[in-house]
Amino acid sequence: MNHKDLMELEQEVLFDTYSRYPIAVKKGKGTKLYDFDGKEYTDLLAGIAVCNLGHCHPEITEAICDQAKSLVHVSNLFYTKEQLEFGWALLSTGDFQKVFFCNSGAEANEAAIKLARRYMQKVKGEFRYEIITLEGSFHGRTLATLTATGQDKVKEGFFPLPHGFVHAKINNLEDIKRKISDKTAAVMIEVIQGEGGIKPLDRDYVKGIYEICQKHDILLIIDEIQTGMGRTGKMWAYEHYDIHPDIITCAKAIANGLPMGAMMSTKKVAQGFGPGSHATTFGGGPILSRVGTKVIEIIKRDKLINRAEELGNYLLRILNDLKKRLPGLINEVRGKGLMIGIELNDKIDANRVFKELISRGYILNLTQGNVLRLLPPLIISKEELDNFSNTLEIILKEVDK
Repeated sequence: MNHKDLMELEQEVLFDTYSRYPIAVKKGKGTKLYDFDGKEYTDLLAGIAVCNLGHCHPEITEAICDQAKSLVHVSNLFYTKEQLEFGWALLSTGDFQKVFFCNSGAEANEAAIKLARRYMQKVKGEFRYEIITLEGSFHGRTLATLTATGQDKVKEGFFPLPHGFVHAKINNLEDIKRKISDKTAAVMIEVIQGEGGIKPLDRDYVKGIYEICQKHDILLIIDEIQTGMGRTGKMWAYEHYDIHPDIITCAKAIANGLPMGAMMSTKKVAQGFGPGSHATTFGGGPILSRVGTKVIEIIKRDKLINRAEELGNYLLRILNDLKKRLPGLINEVRGKGLMIGIELNDKIDANRVFKELISRGYILNLTQGNVLRLLPPLIISKEELDNFSNTLEIILKEVDK
């Protein structure tokens, strides 16, 4: 079976919901992917910030296979050792005391929205339900989370949308203040917007939101779906901002490629949920939990958080040097750790640059029309980053001509 066969089969079998890359992936190892013709690609996307440990990490593979021999699934009607061990390991990474496991980032954000509302209504006895989110944000594709998302393009054709979401301007504290009312239950933000174009929020702005939430006794939810698990040079991106959120959500890299999400909160806020108030069939199953525990073990043991910080600073430096060498072609290089956005000038055909990078063996993402989004595995090497920068320079010069 080749690439053409797979394209034809997809058209017969699957819903037309993805604009796929012109690549049929056969296998992966470490930072590399291979197509059916044996062509090698350097993966600078990691399954969209998922495979932080790279592809087919031997210890992850071993954990999956070993756990599959003893217990795969029993549902959350039972206690399982693997889930509780992973819960303990995950909570040890931050300021939280309770965790709820689910299957994806969207489900983690749904759980956070539900918890915020139920905490306000059942614990505090206040009919608060509105969630304030930011323009340019992305929180998922369920009806509630796409409504929470601050981008109109994801909402087309899905009206009417659920009530109870308010969007505020990014890095504008006064707009947040104006949007708060006696109906506000929480403010939910990504401290670094990912799909929105790799936009880190201003430090004073995030600190200001935290202080406003404290003053008005409303909850602060941090969406760490893309930024979590060491990607930004901290285990959680909120740690860069000297704040203590009430709830955070995570998914993507939590199980290095297996479908898992989680929501963590303080013990106080966790009172909003009780038996039967929220649930999932598959969340925190034995295989997923066993892998999740192993992921945290490897991240800590191999010091991958420090590595993300060091390599991220290095990548920012060489890309900013490239920006200086090619004046007028790159507007800005921004990000934190190994979460980098390269915003190209309008004079450059960004889509052509993206396609040329793909054709020359680099997997990355083009978001917001002109931002090259880099989310490489945390095990990426300096040599691979240098090679990418050199290739990007060649392509930019060619396209500029």
